[in-house]
Amino acid sequence: MSAEPTAEQGAGSGRSAGSGSGQTLLEVRDLAKHFPLSGGRLLRRHAGTVRAVDGVSFELRKGETLGVVGESGCGKSTLAKLLMRLEEPTRGEVRLNGRNIYELTGKELRALRRNVQMVFQDPYSSLDPRMTVGDIVGEPFDLHPEVEPKSGRRRRVQELLELVGLNPEHINRYPHQFSGGQRQRIGIARGLALRPDVIICDEPVSALDVSVQAQVMNLLAGLQRELGLSYIFIAHDLSVVRHISDRVAVMYLGKVVEVGTDEQIYEHPSHPYTQALLSAAPVPDPSVRGQREQIVLSGDPPSPASPPSGCRFRTRCWMATQTCADEEPALVVRDRTDHEAACHYAAAREDIVVRRD
Repeated sequence: MSAEPTAEQGAGSGRSAGSGSGQTLLEVRDLAKHFPLSGGRLLRRHAGTVRAVDGVSFELRKGETLGVVGESGCGKSTLAKLLMRLEEPTRGEVRLNGRNIYELTGKELRALRRNVQMVFQDPYSSLDPRMTVGDIVGEPFDLHPEVEPKSGRRRRVQELLELVGLNPEHINRYPHQFSGGQRQRIGIARGLALRPDVIICDEPVSALDVSVQAQVMNLLAGLQRELGLSYIFIAHDLSVVRHISDRVAVMYLGKVVEVGTDEQIYEHPSHPYTQALLSAAPVPDPSVRGQREQIVLSGDPPSPASPPSGCRFRTRCWMATQTCADEEPALVVRDRTDHEAACHYAAAREDIVVRRD
């Protein structure tokens, strides 16, 4: 396998698609986060609103990986903060095991913090350079002492290091003594410390050399099979996401525009934006590269402070009509399956029915 994942490589190189149990673990409904813009000399005048996340809905099933893909500024990182409750929503809800996380307080909120962990994008800045690896991986136990008693913490930290492919004898080393890929493994070990059900991976391989990206993704896939984890895997590259995801949600300007399984998104993309992202993915085989049409989008993404009317993608879409400007497209379901797309042209096809729930 090439060191760099491509759009033609399926999940088989790292895991088997469709491994989720079907039981809904995390449910997101109409989630939105709007940030006010200030203006004027004293920055007191309301100058607008940035709609970073604007009505996102999806489900995460137990034991599966949901990839969230989109270009910079589409709201992926804000979505991750909302799921971690590092930001409070403007509207909407997130239900973990049936309970709205925004209604939790006290001990219940602490339990949420334990059950949902994050692996950050930059392995260099996410680890405190003044702390040893043992202190970094064991720090969650200071906040949740009920998980591991003090007498067993060193042993547990060494087990976690070994679990992610690191030498447990390096527990007293500092982050600068490890490579970028090894540092990200340390971050993964820290995320596993509290035995969470859900791990949110916010572009965990984008800062790594392509030679180690597949290694880290294979590690995550192996940990999922062994520990029964559920992942939300955020990335801007559809090639990377396919390597690990069961289902994929494509975001554009604060909204989800298409959701489907690995095969549905990569073999039968419905939304023009998804088609454009796939056409930009690297193809190592010259014969395939020459046969595939490349879609070049015109212009830059609109500002989330002033999104276009109707379909937000219409200003860059080669199929846009006046209908796209007048009416915002609803999510539609293809062939009565879980493949959804928010596009008027998709909704007009005979094999698609409008989503009613």
